[in-house]
Amino acid sequence: MKFGAAKKQVVVREYHLDAGIIQVFEDYIVSHFNEGTTLTLERLYQLIGITEIHFRERPFAYISYRKNSFAIDPIIYTYLRELDNLKALAVVSKKEIDMHNFKIEKLFYKKQMEFFIEYENAVVWAQKKVKAKKK
Repeated sequence: MKFGAAKKQVVVREYHLDAGIIQVFEDYIVSHFNEGTTLTLERLYQLIGITEIHFRERPFAYISYRKNSFAIDPIIYTYLRELDNLKALAVVSKKEIDMHNFKIEKLFYKKQMEFFIEYENAVVWAQKKVKAKKK
């Protein structure tokens, strides 16, 4: 991965879960879910546990990097909305189906959420949103 406008970020910790890989950076996390996975409430609790460890009382962003196709139980957005320190959610994909799904997901989430084709742009946006909340 190249980081263009974003400065090179260091992975603080990487978690290998049955559903995929979660990378934790200073101000954000990135998920890379496996092909065919279903993101259920149980799997969301794993993700929330990771954010509790690394971002307990400080703002962070979440980037869903969608190289693989996977399903999402829309009820998870009800729980994500409850995370007060989650300040931005970005979806990164080049697939048209993900762009359509994003519009539906955004209806469930109802908070700061953007779609990106380029990963670097998502990182820059996420960092700006987190920095704005720190001030």
